[in-house]
Amino acid sequence: MALLGVDFLQLTIPRILKKGLDALSAGTAVQNDLLQFGLLICLIGLLATILRFCWRYLIIGFSRHLERDLRKKIFNHVICMDGSFFSKYTTGSIMAHGANDLSAVQMACGMGLVAAVDALVMSVAAIAFMFQINASLTLLALLPMPILALSTRILSGRLHHRFDRVQEQFSQMTEFARSSITSIRLLKAYTLEESQTNRFAKLGRNYVHSSIQVARIQGLLFPISSLVGSCAMLLVLYFGGRLVMLETISMGDFVAFITYLYMLIWPMMAVGWVANLSQRGATSLRRIYLLLAEKSHLPPGISGRQPKDPSFTLHNLSFSYPGSDRKILHSINLEITPGILGITGPTGCGKTTLCQILARIYPVKDNTLFIGNTDVNELTPESVQALISFVSQEALLFSSSLRDNIAFGNPDAGMDLIEKAARAAAIHDEIMTLPKGYDSMIGEKGVTLSGGQRGRVALARALLCDRPVIIIDDGLAAVDTGTEQEILNNITPWLVGKTVLWVSQRVKQLAGTDRLLVLDQGKVSDIGSYGELVVRNAFLKEISQRQHLPGEQRNA
Repeated sequence: MALLGVDFLQLTIPRILKKGLDALSAGTAVQNDLLQFGLLICLIGLLATILRFCWRYLIIGFSRHLERDLRKKIFNHVICMDGSFFSKYTTGSIMAHGANDLSAVQMACGMGLVAAVDALVMSVAAIAFMFQINASLTLLALLPMPILALSTRILSGRLHHRFDRVQEQFSQMTEFARSSITSIRLLKAYTLEESQTNRFAKLGRNYVHSSIQVARIQGLLFPISSLVGSCAMLLVLYFGGRLVMLETISMGDFVAFITYLYMLIWPMMAVGWVANLSQRGATSLRRIYLLLAEKSHLPPGISGRQPKDPSFTLHNLSFSYPGSDRKILHSINLEITPGILGITGPTGCGKTTLCQILARIYPVKDNTLFIGNTDVNELTPESVQALISFVSQEALLFSSSLRDNIAFGNPDAGMDLIEKAARAAAIHDEIMTLPKGYDSMIGEKGVTLSGGQRGRVALARALLCDRPVIIIDDGLAAVDTGTEQEILNNITPWLVGKTVLWVSQRVKQLAGTDRLLVLDQGKVSDIGSYGELVVRNAFLKEISQRQHLPGEQRNA
């Protein structure tokens, strides 16, 4: 309403000018009348200023709220997706959707919407008043308009495709910059700074080239709009001036007509700007829609049904990553009950894939994976994941304090429990040597910690969660043998009564398991106790000999 009020007030000014000029031309004007006209115009200007502030505040505020809600929706959607989604979308691409694309949508729904409504109302009203003054002159003024409509249609179509390319290249640049910064130590170790700089510069040149192509189209829209407006003004000055001389219209009508034409020129020029913003917003909104349209491959399950027994049954389970025909796991049949199940095998045999499937990161077919007696596809992913603490090969830490990282899965845990978990993971003493202890900030991905320290912090986090199932996917690979033995001694009480999957190729860790599973090329090669397999299984015997551990079982 505020925007319509501003337009209405602006449209009344030419009517006031017409009355004043007609009075001057007729010689009937008096000083008080002219003063009243002037004061009325000033009052209208003041009211228009107040209303203009109101609509800017309301509409731009609305666009910011829309941006906030969309950003929240994108974030909520992304963190609920499964592993296949993150194989398709890079971190940089997701960040570009939440930054560049959202900004374009916000501009289109803010100033773009304002300009579109303002231009539409102003143009329709101005043309109506122009027709009221003189219909033939109005038709002459509108004669160049088809040129503007045709050129806008052609250029807007090209702008859409080229802006889409710009956004894709921005995503590539964002992902390249992110991966380079997070891997800065590796880049420096291999002295690849110059190489990465050159590659980033090439991406930047491609981005600038595509942006210039977009700018060329934008550069045509505004001049064409101005040219059409100037042609219309030329026609009005020539033919309208003749009508004044022939006394077909009054001088006041002529000035009012030109004023309305000036008001009409702004919508003409706004066409280019609105087309630019709307095409950018439409392109970005389409990209956001495609992101939000991605569906998790994990079945939603039956709401309210909770897994009761922390045991797994795998029945002829085979698995290929989405989009690939190569099988990673082949017809796995396995019972996993409370106790410690060790999992080992050559690199690439499917150990990590099996752990991720059990943690419901990737989907499986019906009747191939059961928790208790329930098909996992009948359970919600959240209910299954709430059973499991996961320690991955790459310890994932946040740029926060050590306290927050350890308590991440159990934020209500007190300091005594946090310290207890840290002692079990043999990281407490090293934390206490830091200047701020548990309040020490560890940087992005725990960059200030060693690989072994990161792994032990991640292990402490999993222990503190105190969930029925713990999956340790080679989480202690970077730990020295002395610390390894300390951890194995410390965590035994934490694992009592739990279902534990312990993936490793270090026989000291495998020797303390209740059962041991050996995978080979995605198939179950052997299963039994460590004492049995170290004698009969070639792979386990080989790594045992390499690590100089005698064949008999040892208690961890």
